[in-house]
Amino acid sequence: MTARFTAETTALDGVTVLTRRRFGDERGFLSRLFCGEELRDFGWPGPVMQVNETGTTEKGTVRGLHFQHPPFAEWKLVSCVQGAIFDVAVDLRHGSPTFLRHVAVELSAENGKALLIPAGFAHGFQALSDDVRMIYVHSAPYRAEAEGGLHPEDPRLGIAWPLAISRLSARDQGHQAISIDFQGLDI
Repeated sequence: MTARFTAETTALDGVTVLTRRRFGDERGFLSRLFCGEELRDFGWPGPVMQVNETGTTEKGTVRGLHFQHPPFAEWKLVSCVQGAIFDVAVDLRHGSPTFLRHVAVELSAENGKALLIPAGFAHGFQALSDDVRMIYVHSAPYRAEAEGGLHPEDPRLGIAWPLAISRLSARDQGHQAISIDFQGLDI
């Protein structure tokens, strides 16, 4: 089988940057957004339980940082199919040597990159262009009662957002800074 993407590891164990291969001709191209069989090698835990699309209209907008508490913690495969984003994953795994560290990757329709994020990480992004569209593939269904979030400007995280934050939802503004006694998620 021909690999449909190339993979690049990051400084955070389990977080992988995937670059989709485009197969094209005079009509255009085909690019596979998800292949469970290929992603098993990188830890994808099983079937897809949910696929979501988001649209973000304004450059500079930040969405996140969101996660699901165990036992509803989820894997995510995040792809940008229109525009460009600064995509961030933060390690929240209890006992991890990279606890509270993050990785950031530019994902865009042009570069064809996606970010594979294991359970135990918070995820968020900043729109680097207007009219961004994203596709999220989830290993578990969303549970409102399991939702968690971190404030994207929490100094303890040290995320250097590339643009001034132009828009942040009331929900995301309401996330508190991480308390000094936060021990992480038991995954």
